[in-house]
Amino acid sequence: MATVADKIAGWVLDASFESLGPEVVHEVNRRILDSIGTALGAWTSRPGQVTRATAEAVPLADGASLLGSKVRTTPDLATFANGALVRYLDFNDTYLSAEPAHPSDNIPACWAVGQVVGAHPREIITAIALAYELQCRLCDAASLRAHGWDHVYYGALSSSLAAGKLYGFNAQQMVHTLGLSGVCNFATRQTRTGQISDWKACAFSNAARNGVFAAGLARQGLTGPNEIFEGPKGLFKMVTGPFELKWSGGPDDWMINRTYIKYWPAEYHSQSAIDAALQLRPAVGDAGRIESILIESFEAAVSIIGSEPEKWRPTSRETADHSMGYCVACALLDGDVTRGSFTDEKIKDPAVLGLLDKTRIVETDECNAGYPDGIPNKLIIKTSDGQEHAKLVTYPRGHAGNPMSDDEVIAKFKKLASGVVSDATADRIINQALSFHELNSVADLLEFETR
Repeated sequence: MATVADKIAGWVLDASFESLGPEVVHEVNRRILDSIGTALGAWTSRPGQVTRATAEAVPLADGASLLGSKVRTTPDLATFANGALVRYLDFNDTYLSAEPAHPSDNIPACWAVGQVVGAHPREIITAIALAYELQCRLCDAASLRAHGWDHVYYGALSSSLAAGKLYGFNAQQMVHTLGLSGVCNFATRQTRTGQISDWKACAFSNAARNGVFAAGLARQGLTGPNEIFEGPKGLFKMVTGPFELKWSGGPDDWMINRTYIKYWPAEYHSQSAIDAALQLRPAVGDAGRIESILIESFEAAVSIIGSEPEKWRPTSRETADHSMGYCVACALLDGDVTRGSFTDEKIKDPAVLGLLDKTRIVETDECNAGYPDGIPNKLIIKTSDGQEHAKLVTYPRGHAGNPMSDDEVIAKFKKLASGVVSDATADRIINQALSFHELNSVADLLEFETR
């Protein structure tokens, strides 16, 4: 009887660039541009600097490019360093289901392996679409968070699968790759609990690094554990219980079309609360008039960004962007949520903390019913003149139900790239990313000068 890994291997072998619809190709190109943008926005971050220095210490002339340079290293270390940059701001794309995910975290792995094997950008696009497909289908199938494990485990599987596709694996090698990446990459959700550390930026890029490493071992003939899903000590028995995995049913039925580009640099469950706060702000007026803020929300949002005491007194950027109350306070005070909303000075701002003290978050049946199709958050703000202002937002800008336009994605990129690359370089990256399938090499896109 075919195992789950056998079925996945068969699906992957059947996929080609020609099996992707034009919309899928365009979405991959948009996510490539968005990923480079979020990486440039994180250029001076501590995780970006540390992971880049770690990779630079292992130069490899015919290796994979470190983004924004001509330095090349091993594909697993390029995945680690570039991936930490893409993820640091928590501004890259998202998918929400039984398990949440940031599927563009897979893109650096596809860049790295694609480059070292000389793959055409069309092959890299196919690998990216496949990585999105597996990770998001796994997120639909079963929760890891509910059992205390982190979503990056699914990323080890998806990144290894994408690497195997680019390496040209046969079905048996694909199965071994899934076994190798799937047996040793469980990570606890402590990464995203309490006061959050630098490691949040690195957790997925580390899983993807390990996925690429696993594929490299399988390429050399190393075998992986059998029945990684349904075995007596496999994923089903030890964590999730059994599930049926679905897959793309045609050119337009790819999961990347159901994922969301972020409009604000904050944990995704807060996006609709930020949206609601900005819509209410003109009617509320001076934030000093606010007596109370009630946020009606759903279990995942309350659990992840609304329940722990640390979220009410964040001491790090990573904790603040994972605090829905904090993000709402910034939106009401400043009229936007930007990278500047998470500086050390802002986190200590008495005005922000004062509004946070007036904020309460509760889980409601109405909001739970609307998730994960949408992310319904309802703000109810009472002001000193006795008025009550309420707004429910289910599909914030950037959600698959309210997608950003190409012009908005480009504007987001330019804002993040400003000061890191020249305007001419930014324009070149935009043009090359949005026509990535027409380039000759991924190095043409990744190797550019920074200021």
